Amino acid sequence: MKYVIIFFSAFLLVACKKDKETISGSAKKDSVTIVQDTVKAETSSGKILVDTFPFPKEIKECSCYFAKNKTDFENEKYIYADDAGKTAYMKLDGKRVAMNLISSSDMEVDEELSKEIESGDYKISVQGKKIKSEEALLFEGTIRIEKPDGTVVTLPIYGECGC
Repeated sequence: MKYVIIFFSAFLLVACKKDKETISGSAKKDSVTIVQDTVKAETSSGKILVDTFPFPKEIKECSCYFAKNKTDFENEKYIYADDAGKTAYMKLDGKRVAMNLISSSDMEVDEELSKEIESGDYKISVQGKKIKSEEALLFEGTIRIEKPDGTVVTLPIYGECGC
């Protein structure tokens, strides 16, 4: 009977110790993976972070401004705004950026919207189709943002242009 109790106690002790090693071993692997992911993100993120921002105070009259979707647009969470002529505003990779418009289509004549914007760090293309004509023109389309390293992000846009 003594031997059965000793054997059973030894068996439980070994079994419990193995479970602890397995749990602590997997925790170490998770930590290593997180560190590796962090290092990758710092050296080459492969992404362009596009944040929302309030309507720019610099824009006084005519403008175009877009959100990712209708809900964000109604909640004034814009990802792009311009003064319908010279300067475009975005919040990219955590920084608010003011960029020069290179070209822009005439929205009054065309059913399509086309804008090209460039700065030292980004090349941006806005394409849209008119979905409603009222006091302001409503558009849906896409915005394509490209960095010199070849990183590209394309997002849907919804918004309006008007005076």
